[in-house]
Amino acid sequence: MNYDVIIIGSGPGGYVCAIRCGQLGLKTALIEKYDALGGTCLNVGCIPSKAMLESSEHYHNAKEKFSAHGIHLDNLQISLSEMIAHKADVVKKTGDGVKYLMRKNKVDVYYGVGSFLSANKVRVTANDGKETDLETIRVVIATGSKPSSLPGVTIDKKRIISSTEALALQEIPKHLIVIGGGVIGMELGSVYARIGAKVTVVEYMDQILSTMDKALGKELQKPLSKLGFTFHFNHKVTGATNHGDKVVVTAENKAGETVSFEGDYCLMAIGRKPYTAGLNIESIGIATEKGGRIAVDENFRTSVENIYAIGDVVRGPMLAHKASEEGVYVAEQFARKHPHINYRSIPNIVYTWPEVASVGHTEEELIANGIEYKSGSFPILANARARMNMDTDGFIKVLVHGQTDEILGIHMIGPRAADIVGEAALAVNDRCTADGLSKVVHGHPTFYESLKEACLAATGKGAIHF
Repeated sequence: MNYDVIIIGSGPGGYVCAIRCGQLGLKTALIEKYDALGGTCLNVGCIPSKAMLESSEHYHNAKEKFSAHGIHLDNLQISLSEMIAHKADVVKKTGDGVKYLMRKNKVDVYYGVGSFLSANKVRVTANDGKETDLETIRVVIATGSKPSSLPGVTIDKKRIISSTEALALQEIPKHLIVIGGGVIGMELGSVYARIGAKVTVVEYMDQILSTMDKALGKELQKPLSKLGFTFHFNHKVTGATNHGDKVVVTAENKAGETVSFEGDYCLMAIGRKPYTAGLNIESIGIATEKGGRIAVDENFRTSVENIYAIGDVVRGPMLAHKASEEGVYVAEQFARKHPHINYRSIPNIVYTWPEVASVGHTEEELIANGIEYKSGSFPILANARARMNMDTDGFIKVLVHGQTDEILGIHMIGPRAADIVGEAALAVNDRCTADGLSKVVHGHPTFYESLKEACLAATGKGAIHF
């Protein structure tokens, strides 16, 4: 079978690329290793984790907040199996939607491992061993990533688990040890802390969310501590051992002393690494970079002229929405359009509660680069809607150029930050000024009017309600 484009991997980069190629009239094939479309994001990442975060937050609110609203519940219970069943239902319906979109856009789907026979020929090996050879003008590699680990730590999928297993546990952990203070650890730690688990975080750096604006991680630590998290910073994990019904994690602290932590589960959450196993990229000369990333140019072309790569297998943040935009970019490039991606306006979101979201430059980046800037912030405590909802932790911080007032970065922690950051991303993308954004009428009472207030503070005029 001959195609204009073959895409290997059906995650948010691959399937979105396939849809756009189909819309543009390109004969397209999509190859997926597993039986379900959607990749890590849909099946064992973004979608299921957010479904469980939502469920656990409902339980937590019923337990901790409903009585203040005059709502009293007797014999409140949590069913982990039903929570996981809801998660599975969300995943299935979303996956079915992706299948429908493939049919709608006339994309041929092949299930099996895709590997290169040459730059223009790809073999699909199905689970039953059946082989199908496909020919194409172009190939897009979108095979995503898999969980990383550390020397001395083997993910056995029983007691020492990755995010995949954490989304399908059969019991609520009594004591969950989380290795890594990044997004995955804080989100999944939140799920289980809300429903009764003790959570201990062991982190190599000196704070959580260390890659984001420093103020965000420091602020998030406060509500997580109230939830029952304990944190051990500046600890280098040296090992983790499964002892049947318990796990012992060893680490070296800042003083060089060896300390140990004992729990019934250990979640390895130090991040992810590019996944290219089985592609046979070496045989056709595709160059890779440090960490196993596929090297690409500014148009996502690899060292082989007709082969492209997007998403987690290439440089940049490992975010589903980043991969999707790259998928659209290469598809439109194939159709000789003129696509564009502004990486500075890609938001980064943590779906804890309060939510954390960020776009543009961090304050640390501006300082390191010697860029003159001004900062304005607004506390969520001063927001009327937040007080109604009893969600008053956090702030919104706006960073602007010291001379031009152009918005350089917006960082927020608070209720619905994941939604508010959409306006912030637009402001950064369109190079808005804080003065300009402060003049936009925002609805009241809303969470997002706090962004207007932070912009007023950044301009020097001063927030109205603080």
